[in-house]
Amino acid sequence: MAAVEELYKQFGILADAKEKAGEHENAFLLILAAVKGSQAEKRLSSQFIARFFKFFPKLQENAIDAMLDLCEDEDNMIRRQAIKSLPDLCKDTPEHLPRIADVLTQLLQSEDLAELTIVKNALTSLFKMEPKGTIGGLFSQILNGEEVSRESAIKFLSGVVEEYGKIVLHPSHETEEYLVEEIKKAMADVTGEEFRTFMTILSSLKVMAAAHQELADIVTEQAELNQPFQPSDADIVDRFLSCAKQAIPYFVKGASAQTFFSYLVERVLPKLNELVASDGEDIKLEMLKLCAEMSPHGLTDENVKSAIEPIYNLLLEYMPLPPGDEEEKTSEENAEPKLQFSYVECLIFTFHQLAKKNPEFLTDTSAAERFKDFRLRLQYFAQGCQVYIKQLRLSLQGKTGPTLQEDENKIKIVALRTTSNINALIKDLFHNPPSFKSSITLSWKPPAKNQSSLPASTKDDKNTIVDEKRKRAGITPITFDLPPETKSPKRSKSNTITVYTPPGRRTGASNGVVKGQSMPDGNRGRGGFRGRNQGRGRGWRGGRF
Repeated sequence: MAAVEELYKQFGILADAKEKAGEHENAFLLILAAVKGSQAEKRLSSQFIARFFKFFPKLQENAIDAMLDLCEDEDNMIRRQAIKSLPDLCKDTPEHLPRIADVLTQLLQSEDLAELTIVKNALTSLFKMEPKGTIGGLFSQILNGEEVSRESAIKFLSGVVEEYGKIVLHPSHETEEYLVEEIKKAMADVTGEEFRTFMTILSSLKVMAAAHQELADIVTEQAELNQPFQPSDADIVDRFLSCAKQAIPYFVKGASAQTFFSYLVERVLPKLNELVASDGEDIKLEMLKLCAEMSPHGLTDENVKSAIEPIYNLLLEYMPLPPGDEEEKTSEENAEPKLQFSYVECLIFTFHQLAKKNPEFLTDTSAAERFKDFRLRLQYFAQGCQVYIKQLRLSLQGKTGPTLQEDENKIKIVALRTTSNINALIKDLFHNPPSFKSSITLSWKPPAKNQSSLPASTKDDKNTIVDEKRKRAGITPITFDLPPETKSPKRSKSNTITVYTPPGRRTGASNGVVKGQSMPDGNRGRGGFRGRNQGRGRGWRGGRF
């Protein structure tokens, strides 16, 4: 008790001195020495050190060391008290804030939930007090700390920027620019999850609000598009897919997709058939979706001219010619090729975007034979779409509200959007010369706010695909003259047309859809990157970007 009483005596000396407390160095030294004393002395010393810290600049390093000793004490109550007092050291001496933030960042590894809450609250108070210094302390661990400390720091940074960034960071361009530079340094060695977290933070900053091209360039650099594409290397495939998906929102806002798109066409599509499914996911379809989403954004004339023929040739692979008479004679069952709606939606949309910018590809005199062949394929595929659209509409007829939210009906709605999109683009391309007036929302993207999730396409009794909005506007729809019954798409005994069954969906799994058909699968998500290995290496090797 005598020691505790002595501590209170020294406290009284310093408190009475007020602004002249710095003249009583011995009293402060006695308080510092108490960190080696009893439990009661330690609890008091942590409070007293924080109270008079600012008056003793020459002893501040000693005082910080004393507080850090208390933060490592075996008694959790003493640790919590010391941690809670750490931000007070920075109120009048902000030059120490990065070091204190560094220490608190290391303490984010605490397994004591109550203590962890105190650490987070202390770091948050520092962030509000002086965000730049706090960011410096966090990145000290992100760049140089152990794996667990790094992960905890990134998680905390993400949360505090999301919650307080607009209030604390936005008014200060200097602090935001500092954060951008620190993130760029950290991106030299990141996992996929860390990369996505950093990109989310960057996108939220006011200084990056209009920097869409800069953000796209950051993603492009991470994607390593100067390297060959190896379809058998899961890490390379995963890296490309994840980076491309991160970049697309910036393309939509005005950044150019030409580098990514060129890589897709020149390096990825030639090896498309070498891609293998991952966890039941169709990687080929994911690549084709990326192609479609990038095609409207910032492509140069050179991009378009070099890409249009490879895309057209790939589209032909999935838009077959009608079965010939000889083929019908030699096959008693379905002779026609499968209609792969999901693939075709991606490819015909991409081709439509490219041909809009280079219509000569289909209209030059040298392209006459090509266009003739293409129209046959368009007509045949349109017939398959008509059959499927009719079946889907009958299946969905009369269903509203909660019923349409059932998984089975959601799949049918996506299928209807897919086939309706293809129909709309076929109508454009079936014109002579081709027209490029249709504007669609890809089936895997959310519908526009003023757009119904159910397409407005219907089929009249003359086998004409009619868009109701155009019909009301007095625009004459394109009519596909169906050939005689013997040359219409061949039916099986169950009176169905064989269509594409997307990977991962069991044939016949969707009740209410014609036998042998499955929905075009437009909403499958993509998993994350492979985790980062212990012992960080540079770049993607070692499990990092």
